[in-house]
Amino acid sequence: MNLFDVYPLYNITPVKALDCTITDNNEVEYLDLYSGHGVISIGHTQPDYVAKLKDQLDNISFYSNAIQNPLQIELAEKLGKLSGLTDYSLFLCSSGAEANENALKLASFHNGKSRIVAFDNSFHGRTSAAVAATDNKKIVAPLNAQQEVTFLPLNNIDLVEAELQKGDVCCVIIEGIQGVGGLDEGTTEFFQALEKVCKTYEAVLILDEVQSGYGRSGKFFAFQHHGINPDVITTAKGMGNGFPIGGVIISPKFKASHGLLGTTFGGSHLACAAGIAVLDVIENQKLIDNVNTVSAYFFEAIKQIPEIRKVKGKGLMLGVEFEFDVAALRKKMIVEKHIFTGSANNKNLLRILPPLTINKEGIDTFIFALKESLIELKQ
Repeated sequence: MNLFDVYPLYNITPVKALDCTITDNNEVEYLDLYSGHGVISIGHTQPDYVAKLKDQLDNISFYSNAIQNPLQIELAEKLGKLSGLTDYSLFLCSSGAEANENALKLASFHNGKSRIVAFDNSFHGRTSAAVAATDNKKIVAPLNAQQEVTFLPLNNIDLVEAELQKGDVCCVIIEGIQGVGGLDEGTTEFFQALEKVCKTYEAVLILDEVQSGYGRSGKFFAFQHHGINPDVITTAKGMGNGFPIGGVIISPKFKASHGLLGTTFGGSHLACAAGIAVLDVIENQKLIDNVNTVSAYFFEAIKQIPEIRKVKGKGLMLGVEFEFDVAALRKKMIVEKHIFTGSANNKNLLRILPPLTINKEGIDTFIFALKESLIELKQ
């Protein structure tokens, strides 16, 4: 049997990793400034995290959600405390797409409506409703296109309100900071107005924090930069540091009932152990403080490179935008300079999503390699 060929692959085979360094099968070391789409939050093979998972494997790794699992309660309590959302509830699942799918479903159950408002260049996952709310026709099959979704530009509240006035919108879904789309984001004025009009017209406001959450923006969730309280928040990538886990964080306005939502693998003992370890390390090592310190250093250091048109994003969810397609630059950085970065729908943008443990020396290494690469590409 062959693998179904849906991923373009670099000829690199990682075999081990530690903190922000990945080592391949030829013992070549790479600086990881991408974290596998922002998944590695507390560093590769973080010792406390590894020990927690090994210990859990020695006891029980999985059983169904039909039994008591105190680890779920511990995870929910720690997440509520660290995020400041103590009065919200948590539904555990296995991925960001699953989190968004359940959030959209919950919104529709809540108000009996079906149309979704999403935004240009959005990405919410590849499952049925989540991919329909994703602004990329190439990955939306005819089956998915049956969903009712209206795409609008960011930062135009009048257009949003005009759609909500029609009375059939169940929810508005928006990323705290756009990831795949290219690090664009709503302004504080827009987010605050969005919260207000959603309340006025009884539409559920869903904040997709799958990539921008868990400290990556410099606050626990990116929406917290704007002083709002969404109805539903989704999270996943940084939540398990590589172990598949996702969550739907649900405000008190929603009433739970048995069978309303469900999952097979979500909230397993092993997944919860991973999630608890991540929260403990974020808190104990003050990683959100580190995000803000290193981010400020990055924004200052990047000024050394005149070819850069703009730096987008917040914290350690950053996009470095040029006046040209960066495909060749990104390839050179990976293959020759041994630094992983990411791409986006914006072909002129390098995505920078390092582990939250990255230090200033790592940023210096990136800046030096970027300078060299830009010179070499001009020759």
